[in-house]
Amino acid sequence: MIKLRGCVSGFVILASCLAFGQDRGGGWRTYRPNEEVRVSDLPSLTAHSRDLPDVLAASLEIIFHDPEICCGKNSALQDRALTADPLSLKEVGSKIQGRQLLSDGRPIHVTANFVAFSPGTDISYQIINALKDNHALLMVWDSHLYVVCGAVFDAVYYSDSNSTAYMIHTLLLLDARFSGGRREVVFNRDSDDGGKVQGVLLLTWAPQ
Repeated sequence: MIKLRGCVSGFVILASCLAFGQDRGGGWRTYRPNEEVRVSDLPSLTAHSRDLPDVLAASLEIIFHDPEICCGKNSALQDRALTADPLSLKEVGSKIQGRQLLSDGRPIHVTANFVAFSPGTDISYQIINALKDNHALLMVWDSHLYVVCGAVFDAVYYSDSNSTAYMIHTLLLLDARFSGGRREVVFNRDSDDGGKVQGVLLLTWAPQ
């Protein structure tokens, strides 16, 4: 784990056990190496304590950008989010997805898409496309919660299938337990243990 500067302001490694981009066989070439994508304008929030429910609440508030949705006082998702196991992204998603009401009665719909990290499953597209759409993601790594706010990756072309893919070098993370230098963290595909990553949770919402 290493620190990263500047995530808030503002693999040519082929996947083996952790599929951040896979070798599909046949001819391939990197045509855009070391691209970087970051989510902009994330709020600089720190959890009230280092207890997991507080870290989850702060992380969700960073992701949703709106304390009326989560997780300010009387927010739409506060009660549901805080009853979930903070280290089970699947449970967090199931608790808060669907139709919810803001404090003034306006309905919203929350969509939760949990993707587990597992051998042989390429989830690089889901991660990169979410970040390109300016959506941060929730991630559990080594029993800690992180907000995925960016990535460094290669764009790869496969000539045998005439298709493109992403191969992720690093994920840029925020740790809501801390402020300052300890807040910004990098998951490095080369040096960090992918077996300790549970998965990612993409959360989006829209008026209903």
